[in-house]
Amino acid sequence: MSSSNVNQFSQPCIYAGHFVSSYAERKSRFMKWLTKVFKGNRGLPRGQQPQFLGDENMIWRAPARTLDDHSKASKEKEELDHATAVSLSEDLKRPGYKCRTDNDEDLERSLNHDLSSSSYPPYPPPYAPSYAPWEYNPRSYRICNGCHGDIGSGNYLGCMGTFFHPECFLCRACGYPITEHEFSLSGNNTYHKSCFREMTHPKCEVCFQFIPTNAAGLIEYRCHPFWSQKYCPSHEHDVTKRCCSCERLEPWNARYVSLGDGRSLCLECMESAIMDTGDCQPLYHAIRDYYEGMNMKIEQQVPMLLVERQALNEAIEGEKHGFHHMPETRGLCLSEEQTVTSILKRPRMGGREVVGIRTHPQKLIRKCEVTAILVLFGLPRLLTGAILAHELMHAWLRLKGYRNLSLEVEEGICQVLSYMWLESEVMPGSRDMPSTSTASSSSMSSTKKGVKSGVENKLGEFFMHQIAHDTSPAYGGGFRSANEAVNKYGLRCTLDHIRLTGSFPL
Repeated sequence: MSSSNVNQFSQPCIYAGHFVSSYAERKSRFMKWLTKVFKGNRGLPRGQQPQFLGDENMIWRAPARTLDDHSKASKEKEELDHATAVSLSEDLKRPGYKCRTDNDEDLERSLNHDLSSSSYPPYPPPYAPSYAPWEYNPRSYRICNGCHGDIGSGNYLGCMGTFFHPECFLCRACGYPITEHEFSLSGNNTYHKSCFREMTHPKCEVCFQFIPTNAAGLIEYRCHPFWSQKYCPSHEHDVTKRCCSCERLEPWNARYVSLGDGRSLCLECMESAIMDTGDCQPLYHAIRDYYEGMNMKIEQQVPMLLVERQALNEAIEGEKHGFHHMPETRGLCLSEEQTVTSILKRPRMGGREVVGIRTHPQKLIRKCEVTAILVLFGLPRLLTGAILAHELMHAWLRLKGYRNLSLEVEEGICQVLSYMWLESEVMPGSRDMPSTSTASSSSMSSTKKGVKSGVENKLGEFFMHQIAHDTSPAYGGGFRSANEAVNKYGLRCTLDHIRLTGSFPL
């Protein structure tokens, strides 16, 4: 054996066949041998025991290495580990590299340990500025766009160039995670398909179902021009009720009140409805005071009656003057003597209809050009007042000698007075005209005692909208012409011009 592998002591401990006569000499030789053994063991690496090769004076050691050999081997190992770690890390960065096995997390931790423990720093990305320190983080390439935390290992979703934890991919509408394979996208917001349909597909406000498409595949629905109530076209022809006051259709989750003559009233209009003649008298006198405040006092005491629908239609047929009326007439300025059945006592509510209507026939005798003013019962206070203001203007024109006016001129100027009164109620002070709210009172609700609610004000705005956007030539066209003249020349000059010429001033 070469000296590099086997170390031999310079003096053997025991020689075969050699006799030692003295005990002290034998002890001295044994101690020298033991000292040499311990001196030899101090040169072994820590934890390595000497190995005897047959003869007890022979010890086998691991090959000794120089410091240069050790540094070179260590450096080669670190370079190999670093190259392997960088290669696997680049694979993880590739688009579409989404498959992860059960051992991926352990492998990634091992790679991170190799990269972080290596004496070579990781290579910075090309976008890192050279002057800024860059801390290597192998997971920073995938950040959840929902919670903004590292996704790390486990399942994830990719959408719009970003990544999400499955529990962070939420619907913008309901806030719950989207687990379906398909979803809706609006801008940068994600939705369940059902939630997006709820948001965008119009629903019928009568049956509360999604409005169906027509034969052409388009969503077709009807929409009220003022209330914006959307509904299926079929509800215009089925048994769905319509409020005789505000024109809204009856939704399936509410019930309108039947007035017993084919008309129905919604609950909002019912709150301020005037139901009998005695109930309407304060409002009637308040509107007469309104005329007096505009220097248009009506001297004659013209009777006013609240009547049922049938009685009003019979009175229209008995009128000889042949004035044209709207398809649904709600008021009449009567000039002939007739017997009219009026509402004597307020009906009571019986479930969803009014019952117990008490009527009284009344003989109307003509004492002047106007016999009486008739108004349909069961309408809200503001609509009843608008009708009274309109019919009182008819009475004023006849009593003041305005004769042979065209339908457009007479109905147009009457609609202007109706609109002006509504305006004074809904928007007091708009034309410096007195309001009649404080003068009117009723036993039915506080809204008829001068305290108008937001609901009643909205109804007033609707009645004004009806007058302004009427499509009939006489009532709609006449109002717009008369209103333009009044706004330009004033009410008094317009009336004087009508008396002289029978037309509106231009």
